[in-house]
Amino acid sequence: MPEADEVDVIVAAWLRERPDLDVAPMHVLSRVTRLARHVDRVRKEAFAAHDLEPWEFDVLAALRRSGAPYALSPGRLVAETLVTSGTMTNRVDRLAARGLVERRPDPADRRGVLVRLTLEGLTHVDTALAELMRSEAALLEDLPAAEADHLSATLRTLLHPFRPEQP
Repeated sequence: MPEADEVDVIVAAWLRERPDLDVAPMHVLSRVTRLARHVDRVRKEAFAAHDLEPWEFDVLAALRRSGAPYALSPGRLVAETLVTSGTMTNRVDRLAARGLVERRPDPADRRGVLVRLTLEGLTHVDTALAELMRSEAALLEDLPAAEADHLSATLRTLLHPFRPEQP
């Protein structure tokens, strides 16, 4: 068993101060919260190395995952990135100004628009993804593969109630 950490100290303090409460969830969720903060920092550093903000990577990655020709409607981008349509409009404007995406008419809908990766956007997202995978692999290097698989399954179970509704 690993040595005690700061969460153990916090839980012990709450047990002492509030013995009437079951603080057991803190053992898991406080660690998840702390880990998320560390992961966010590592991700920001990986993206910054490629002149990207995390939100820029999210939009570019959604387009890249869509497959060639790497284009989605603004509505689909909203669904993929879990932001409002107003926020997405602002993000697409800023990415277009940087030359990372472009707006194109939707050939399937004369009134519609598609947001498409430019060659520069494709290069940025691909290099940033490679950096991210190196950084995240380093975070997990001390975790045996079987434990990583078990942890992934456990986290999937915890996230289940938060799944977005399917269209």
